[in-house]
Amino acid sequence: MKNGLKPRKRSMSKQVISVPEVISAHLKGDVFDAMMRLSGKAFRDVPGRKTMRITLNTANKGVGVAKKSYFIKQHFGVGWGEVFKNLLSLKLPILGAMTEVCAIQKLSEIGIATTPLVAYGQRGCNPATMQSFVLTEDLGDIVSLEEMLIDSQSYPVPEDSKRLMLTAVADISSKLHSAGLCHRDFYLCHFVLSRQNALANHYDLHLIDLHRMLQSQSPNGSAVMKDIAGLYFSMLQNGLDAQDLGIFKQHYLPQSAAFWAKVETRANKLFSKFNSAKFQQRLAKEKSAIG
Repeated sequence: MKNGLKPRKRSMSKQVISVPEVISAHLKGDVFDAMMRLSGKAFRDVPGRKTMRITLNTANKGVGVAKKSYFIKQHFGVGWGEVFKNLLSLKLPILGAMTEVCAIQKLSEIGIATTPLVAYGQRGCNPATMQSFVLTEDLGDIVSLEEMLIDSQSYPVPEDSKRLMLTAVADISSKLHSAGLCHRDFYLCHFVLSRQNALANHYDLHLIDLHRMLQSQSPNGSAVMKDIAGLYFSMLQNGLDAQDLGIFKQHYLPQSAAFWAKVETRANKLFSKFNSAKFQQRLAKEKSAIG
């Protein structure tokens, strides 16, 4: 683990857990249960999964007890309905946090900045009721590219800086897809940077929210095409256009004309769906549930 801290590990037939002692020393009772009971400010709260910013006590040798901010994703089991729905759609269901744990480790290997991994755990064998969590460092005062483009007064992006931004996004996309990885929620809101760098137009980007990541994908296959279509949809939704996509293409992996035609068709369909009254009502309901 980071900073030379030794994680507390326990591996059983039904449970695996890795939590640094600087954190587990302050938890009461069973460590896994304690991690699943943690609460804080919710950023996402959907059936079976919750994402929160939390503050924990940590104990560093020679420093004493200090409070530190983290993000935790708790998975409470997807249920058999979700498992069968995915299988009938020929998709592998995301059963818990270990997909994200593996994704963070893989991104670190290939040189893509993301939220540093702190702790994780998984318990149970039943795919419908399996519980798990992943704890990551809080990146601090950050802003996403989506937020920057929406709030153009606070974050003006001149044309030369826009090119730098799109080049940085293309570089991450190229590394990701060359390694056979697909994000599956590949939108500008998941490219983040420090607020200070955003104001200075320095695009030192982190890629976040990796819980649906796929591995072993062809760099010019369908899953990659869907990633890029999602990104292009996000560009359209936030004021960018086909010319901006052209800048992205210059710095992305070489792809066929057929690939880009599929990207544009899918992106336009996503744009229409997202802006439909039905989808906006669903989105508003989800936001109101978080409060």
